[in-house]
Amino acid sequence: MSIRERLSGNEAVAYAMKQINPDVMGAYPITPSTEIPQYFSAYVDNGEVDTEFIAVESEHSAMSTCIGAEAAGCRAISATSSCGLIYMAEMLYVAASDRLPITLAVSCRALSGPININNDHSDAMAVRDSGWLMLFAETNQEAYDNYLQAMRIAEAVSLPIMICQDGFITSHAIENIELEETEKVREFVGEYKPAHYLLNKDEPMAVGPYSTPVYYIETKRQQAQAMMDAKKVIQDVADEFAAWTGRQYGLIEKYEMDDAEEAIIIIGSSAGTAREAIKQLRAQGRKVGMIKIRSFRPFPAAEIAEALKNVKAFAAMDKDDSFNAHCGPIFAETCAGLYANGISGPKGISYIYGLGGRDVRVESIQHVFADLEKIAQTGDAGETYRYLDVRE
Repeated sequence: MSIRERLSGNEAVAYAMKQINPDVMGAYPITPSTEIPQYFSAYVDNGEVDTEFIAVESEHSAMSTCIGAEAAGCRAISATSSCGLIYMAEMLYVAASDRLPITLAVSCRALSGPININNDHSDAMAVRDSGWLMLFAETNQEAYDNYLQAMRIAEAVSLPIMICQDGFITSHAIENIELEETEKVREFVGEYKPAHYLLNKDEPMAVGPYSTPVYYIETKRQQAQAMMDAKKVIQDVADEFAAWTGRQYGLIEKYEMDDAEEAIIIIGSSAGTAREAIKQLRAQGRKVGMIKIRSFRPFPAAEIAEALKNVKAFAAMDKDDSFNAHCGPIFAETCAGLYANGISGPKGISYIYGLGGRDVRVESIQHVFADLEKIAQTGDAGETYRYLDVRE
């Protein structure tokens, strides 16, 4: 039976960690994720978990600790944000290429500079091609639920996974949440039984050796296959989770998309604001909808293309700018997915919004839909690379 509680997103993730009882945590603090290792260290100190808590001198070392532990056959976890994630970047690629299913909680925060500690997705998007699975949460509940599913997914395909939530917006805000019983959580997650690990004396092996051109591209091809295979695993684990808890997830969530003529594609907590904007516009007779991306890696290209095939106009909403003088990352991925799946009808625009914690209001989203209405009526997208709610 679920337990009703009021928790911040950070505390919800830390509680999920406690319930799973991992073997090792490599920990280094950075705002706004500091509370996660802080809460978890209390669980360690109180004897509520058996985890080896290793406090290190940097985020680079935190991920290195996880790599060593996971390679030895342990379940390893960490948490970080912003510049900390970038400091880990070298080791993120190592973890992925070594096929180590580490779980990393990320409370997303703007990258410097200028110096800013508020939410956007520039940190996570900066490492989107590192080979990690990436799930994003809209709410505290989803952050908790994603974490419970993370290890099942990662260990099935031997890839590391990031569980991302929006810094301060969900990481520090307190919401009502349903927690599952610890015994049931551990039954769902299961025991970690790695097929290959360094401490197996019957199978001597090396992890992460030098790779010459004769072998390097084959290792990358295997990573790519694992990422492709992860799509089905994510859905299968979500379906099993739904059968247990009644809370259903997938690669994407479609909201009011059955008859939508205009749609936005969005990620993270702003989906809640968009949902309210859509409710109000629907009450006025507008046929508008939303696609919320839960899995950014693997990217649900076919699923988004299918959802957009009858839409006249769409906007991809990015809390990050690729600075390519063209678009944000969600728009680029979406357009590539439409092309690959033979969908050419919808007119699309890229909106950069919410950088550095700029507030995103219902009126902001309705402004986007006003633009989409004009595009749907005229068939002319105009300038496709736009900033939302910015002072010119």
